Amino acid sequence: MKKKFLAAVMALVMIGTTPVGVFADTMVKSYLTGLDVPESEGRVRPVAVMLNNIKQGCPQSGIANAGVVYEAPVEGDITRLMGIFEDYKDLERIGSVRSCRDYYIFYANEFDAIYAHYGQSAFALPYFEQHLIDNLNGVKLGKICYFRSTDRKAPHNAYTTYDLLQQGIDKMGYRREYKEDYDGHYVFVPDGTENTLPQGTSAQEIHFDNFTVNHPWFVYDENTKKYSRFQYGAAQIDDLTGEQLTCDNILIQYSYVTTYEGTSYKDIETITDRDGNSGGRGKYITRGKAIDVTWQKDSPWGVTHYITDDNQEVQLNPGTTWVEIVQDDRVDDISYQ
Repeated sequence: MKKKFLAAVMALVMIGTTPVGVFADTMVKSYLTGLDVPESEGRVRPVAVMLNNIKQGCPQSGIANAGVVYEAPVEGDITRLMGIFEDYKDLERIGSVRSCRDYYIFYANEFDAIYAHYGQSAFALPYFEQHLIDNLNGVKLGKICYFRSTDRKAPHNAYTTYDLLQQGIDKMGYRREYKEDYDGHYVFVPDGTENTLPQGTSAQEIHFDNFTVNHPWFVYDENTKKYSRFQYGAAQIDDLTGEQLTCDNILIQYSYVTTYEGTSYKDIETITDRDGNSGGRGKYITRGKAIDVTWQKDSPWGVTHYITDDNQEVQLNPGTTWVEIVQDDRVDDISYQ
């Protein structure tokens, strides 16, 4: 039966006819990047992959394909990254994949993403036990979803691929379509326009010295209109391509951070500020400029909105976005040039 179907498809191709549902793929606006992408990518739930970011785990593989990347502190003042992917079919490996921290569950859920991780802190476990987010846990799924490479030592050598992630999704019976009421996360500029932040202050370089281990920074390129990413004193690259990571937008979200009693694990507030008020402050950076914003959430499990001083939601430029979660008492450690 399969051979007959393939033969029929090839026959249609030979006479110049595209079989519906086989090669035809309507273009849609990506919820992650605002770019035109095939519907088979842009209307299928993304995966949010927990990525190693200590020096022994760098460079990461496949991270350049993430439409959105979150960076937040974990214990020991190191950071962990979460890449949100819709375009990852051709990646030979993605990772290395590390364990979950509870606040990342809230960030992943904002995109209706399936969350891929290898283990978790004790403070994240209740969310999984209550089935509050669809997740692919390497501790439970093992070789169904992940493999160990031989070029790095454990625990920095757990990776995944498109096929392995699909196996995990099938195994767990997760839906592949967005929720019926999901209509995207970010607001993007209208086609043919760009947000140049004419009222903004200069942000040609942004140094995050609040992150005292990897010391990340971004440098704006006026020719490409993108920011190049650096950390650990050098360009941050994708291990699969050897090319430096870039982004079009940077959102900084100032958050109240404490530690769970008796541990070094961070407790990052994703809903309110330190006084219990909804949301908090932050910055939006693009095209070499920065403006102040406030962030607000629809609900504990809702989407974070970034609002300008004139009470309008920020309109992002199409492309990749990095979200930097910064401890609210470390804001002065960020410098702009």
